[in-house]
Amino acid sequence: MAATTSAAVTESPGLETQRKEIESMLQEHELCAGDTWYLVERRWYEQWKEYVVTGDQNSSSFPGQIDNTELFEELDSYHLKERLVENEDFVLIPAEAWRNLLAWYGMVDDQPALERKVVDLPSTVKVEVYPVEIFLCLHSNMENVVTAQFSHTIQKVMMKQFDVVERAETRLWMKSSDTCCERLRNVHVNVLDSSLSSGMTVIMEMRNEDGTWPSSRPQIMNSVEEQESYRGQPGVCGLTNLGNTCFMNSALQCLSNTPPLTEYFLQSAYLEELNFTNPLGMKGEIAEAYADVIKQMWSGRHYSVVPRLFKTKVGHFASQFLGYQQHDSQELLSFLLDGLHEDLNRVKNKEYIELRDADGRPDQEVAEEAWNNHRRRNNSVIVDTFHGLFKSTLVCPECRKVSVTFDPFCYLSVPLPVSKDRVMEVFFVSLDPVAKPVQHRLVVPKAGKVFDLCSALSEMTNVSVNQMVVADVFNHRFYKIYHADESLSCILDRDDIFVYEEGDEVVLALYLRERSHYRDSGSGSSSCGTSLFGHPLLMAVPRVQCSRNALYHLFLQRLGASGEVRAGCSTKDSASASCSAGASAGVPTNSQQGAGLQQQQPCETEEEEEKGECPPQTNERQAKRKGYQARRRKLLFSIHAVNSNGTTERGMGEDAQPYVAIDWDPDMKKKCYNENEAEKYVKHQSMEVPHQQTTVQLQECIELFTTVEILEEENPWYCPICKKHQLATKKLDLWSLPEVLIIHLKRFSYTKYSREKLDIIVDFPLRLVISCLSFTPPSRYDLIAVSNHYGGLRDGHCEILILYVILCHTILLYVLDHCLVGRQISVPVSDLLQTPSGFLPEWSCIWLHPSSHQF
Repeated sequence: MAATTSAAVTESPGLETQRKEIESMLQEHELCAGDTWYLVERRWYEQWKEYVVTGDQNSSSFPGQIDNTELFEELDSYHLKERLVENEDFVLIPAEAWRNLLAWYGMVDDQPALERKVVDLPSTVKVEVYPVEIFLCLHSNMENVVTAQFSHTIQKVMMKQFDVVERAETRLWMKSSDTCCERLRNVHVNVLDSSLSSGMTVIMEMRNEDGTWPSSRPQIMNSVEEQESYRGQPGVCGLTNLGNTCFMNSALQCLSNTPPLTEYFLQSAYLEELNFTNPLGMKGEIAEAYADVIKQMWSGRHYSVVPRLFKTKVGHFASQFLGYQQHDSQELLSFLLDGLHEDLNRVKNKEYIELRDADGRPDQEVAEEAWNNHRRRNNSVIVDTFHGLFKSTLVCPECRKVSVTFDPFCYLSVPLPVSKDRVMEVFFVSLDPVAKPVQHRLVVPKAGKVFDLCSALSEMTNVSVNQMVVADVFNHRFYKIYHADESLSCILDRDDIFVYEEGDEVVLALYLRERSHYRDSGSGSSSCGTSLFGHPLLMAVPRVQCSRNALYHLFLQRLGASGEVRAGCSTKDSASASCSAGASAGVPTNSQQGAGLQQQQPCETEEEEEKGECPPQTNERQAKRKGYQARRRKLLFSIHAVNSNGTTERGMGEDAQPYVAIDWDPDMKKKCYNENEAEKYVKHQSMEVPHQQTTVQLQECIELFTTVEILEEENPWYCPICKKHQLATKKLDLWSLPEVLIIHLKRFSYTKYSREKLDIIVDFPLRLVISCLSFTPPSRYDLIAVSNHYGGLRDGHCEILILYVILCHTILLYVLDHCLVGRQISVPVSDLLQTPSGFLPEWSCIWLHPSSHQF
């Protein structure tokens, strides 16, 4: 050999053997993605081919050591020349052929082997001759830039280059300009798959000890000085309310204190299982955002964390959570568990699986088959921790065909027993003007009519149902007057319901108004307005007494008898108003009479006025009478026919129900109207009986979940025997249970005509024992968390979540949900256990157990 070799050279076989072996390898090996090929300088390779065909080891055609000098730009850096052409400047040989040539001939000292990978591009498979040259640096020291050429994954190369410990959690950023940075989420892909090109910079950052990232502003409540000095118990950390996000914070707190899931994230096991290609997932972003929250909460360095990034990610992938409206904890938790599962699904390519019916096979066999099929498409930490199996049995009512299937579940949505009765509180106003309104508590059918309410009230008052008018009073007016055949579901518990006793006479709806005078600043003219006050009345008036004078006396008598008009203000002098005064006071005319209000001509003498018998008068006589009226004493109020809102005078074409307003002058109202007396009412003995709110046990809800039911008409089952849809009977049973059991109480009750939130108290135990059908011992669960938000249908805090974990023997910590303040307030366990059966008081709270399970 003319020169020393850089590798040990073995004894070469004969030249003909060399030629056949290398040619055979070139013919047998095809380009396959991931394989390794080598570059050899073409001149050396052609000389070797000539040598093995015509020469011997002592001839002048001997090629010597492998020498790729002509391929390099310079020998110091060994960078390849630009625009080298295959078969003109170099040839490609497979790895096996390269190893043989290197063993037979060696290589010039210090020259690197030109090893290249075969890459799978969108249109072809080729050897990557020019590896990507990128710049590497750490986020903490961006001045120390290292240049690297490689085809392999970047993360391991950078961790080795910068001496980063293997257990450190890192993430990479691609920087293509001075200002543009993009996150490289999948750190396991090669350079080409990550869209990196030569000249780009890759920045590596490492997670801080407090769970935050250097590139992100710490989303915490306490100041920087407090961050450095504060050392708290890991997991005992608040979540800031971003604006109606307590539903989200509550669900996060529950999941944060679920041992298997939190341990999985704190140990960074999720990094190896992020699924970036799952079309059902969120490209790993939800899992990463959740991991950031958990790592900060369990760092022990924060009083409270601001989950703003998590909220943004949730809104990005689930538009229903955009903005800051009220939502349900269960709805958020359902989305989050499903998103985490798909982001962490270990199954990259889901295969199609054809489901089979039981066809009489043993349940154990069918259940095992269903679970295996589920795991073939769904395999994640969420499935490991939260998924169980239902047994669903359908029976055709016609042919008695039995269909048994097994379906996975992530949580139990159990119904609440719905009572068929409803308790309502109403005020009864009798015909007796002296009697005060009486408040009654009634038990009526939940699906009943207004007639049923009147019937229940009739038994207490001995007043005929036909003599009752039911009205909703709101803001001093009749919001609605109900018909007997209207559904009680139209009446809400918060409505003020008045039931008025009426006779066969004309029924007038009477409003009380106060006049007010004000001056228009623009025109300088004076105007008069009115405002409602007090409770409206329904009064039965004989048709013969619908004259203006008679109405005035009736109204005055009614108000005086009930004490609303003070004594001394209803004397004959003040009460006897002239007819012309009545006319000026707005008593209805012929065009405004409404249901029987009679028009009466003005009186000429006081005697006629007192008797209510007034003959017609001319305009001259009216003018003469006007002067007489001015000398009369001032009226207590004036009368006007108005619309149902009590705002404007009623014209032609109004409904048959007459509405009348009596207007009080402010001075006269202050002097003669007794508001305190008007607001008084008495309570019926039914109000003294305490209302016993329905209480059920959690076990009853679970048993109700597994009872037989008939399918609804909107959701029939197609019977394969009858070949038509049937209203089959359905029964759900628990076949197998997960490690962590989530129970969701269905607080909404829906019917065709209405929906309501059930206020039934559910008494749940600290330790729950549930049996299932899989021939295993009963599962014993410890209570670890409760999300218990209160509110009505419009407020959103309606759903109840209860988390149980299989007998972990944890100590329960009782924690108030003070999300806005960002602090958690705990009380001793002994105080917790004094709460009977673990029943929660009526405010939002969470039960946690961070003290006993350290990760």
